[in-house]
Amino acid sequence: MGEKDTTIEGKEEHMVEPVEFDLSRPPESLWRDAWRRLLRNRAAVASAIFIIVIALASLFADDAIIAWALDRDARPLVAPYGYKDVDFVHTRSSPSLQRTEDGGFPHIMGTDKYGRDVFSRVVYGGRVSISIGIICSLVILIFGLVYGSISGYMGGRVDTLMMRFVDLMYAFPTLLFIILIMVIMGSTAGFPAVRNLVLAIGLVSWMGTARLVRGQFLSVKEKEFVHAARMVGAGDIRIISRHLLPNSLGPIIVSATLSIPGLIMFEATLSFIGLGVPPPFPSWGQMLNEGWRAMRVDPHLLIFPALMLSLTMLTFNFLGDGLRDALDPQMRGTM
Repeated sequence: MGEKDTTIEGKEEHMVEPVEFDLSRPPESLWRDAWRRLLRNRAAVASAIFIIVIALASLFADDAIIAWALDRDARPLVAPYGYKDVDFVHTRSSPSLQRTEDGGFPHIMGTDKYGRDVFSRVVYGGRVSISIGIICSLVILIFGLVYGSISGYMGGRVDTLMMRFVDLMYAFPTLLFIILIMVIMGSTAGFPAVRNLVLAIGLVSWMGTARLVRGQFLSVKEKEFVHAARMVGAGDIRIISRHLLPNSLGPIIVSATLSIPGLIMFEATLSFIGLGVPPPFPSWGQMLNEGWRAMRVDPHLLIFPALMLSLTMLTFNFLGDGLRDALDPQMRGTM
C-alpha cells in the first residue's frame, strides 16, 4: 500500500494544472486584430499621420469650397499666398524667416523667377499629386476588382480569354500609351486636366490588380466553406460578395496602398515632360521641371518639391508595409 500511495502522490505532483479560458470575452476578428497590430507599428502610424497632414493642408490650401458656395474668388487658407500671386520685388529670393517689407508672411522656401511663393505652390501642388495618386488607385482597384473577380470565378475559357486580353495590354509601352491618350484628350486646365490624367493612368495600370484578384479568387473558391455555401443553394453574387471578396481583401488593400507612390511618380513624370496639369496651377512634377533649369542658381526651386515628393512616396510605402504585416494571417495574435 505504501508503494502505491507514493506512486499516486508522484503522479499528482506531475499533473498539469488546467488552463482557464475567458469565455465571456468575444473572439477578436481579423480586422480588429489587424487594426491593433497596425497601431503598434510606429513607422506606419507616423506615415499615416504625415499623409493625413499633407492631404489636409493641400485640400484646405484655400477656401475653394466656401468660395464656390458663395460665388466668389478663392482666398488662401493654409497657404500664405495664392499659387499664382506674383511679387516682382522678391523674385528668386532665397528661403528666409523674415517678413516682407509690407508685413507679409515670410517666404520660408523662397520664391521663383516670377516672385511666386514656393511654399504656397508646394502646398497647392500636393492637391494635384496626392489626389491623382489616390483617385487613380481607387479607379484601378474598382476596375481590376470587377475584371479579376469575373475571370477568377468563371474560370475555363472565360478566364483564358480575359487573361489573354491582359497580356495584350501588357504588350503596349505604358508611357507611350499614356502620352497618346493625353495628346488625344488634350491638355486642359482645372478639373478636366485631372480627369484626363486619371483616365490615362487608370487605363494602363489596372492589369496587375486584375491578376492579383483573379489569383485570390482561384485560390479561395476551392475552399470548403465555398463548396458548403454552394451546396446550400447560395447564388454566384452571394458567394462572391459574402465569401470570396471578404477573404481576398487583405492582399488587395495592401496592393492598392503600395501602388499609390508609383501613381504619384507617374503623374510627376507626365507633368515633368509637359503632359500633366498645365500652368499656372502647380504640381510637384511641374515644379521639378521648372526647378532643374535653375538648379545651379536657385537650388531651392528643385530641393523643396523633390523633398515633398520623396517623403510622400516614402510614407505611402511605410504605410503599405505596415498594412501588409497587419493583414498577414500568419501574424495574427502576434505583436
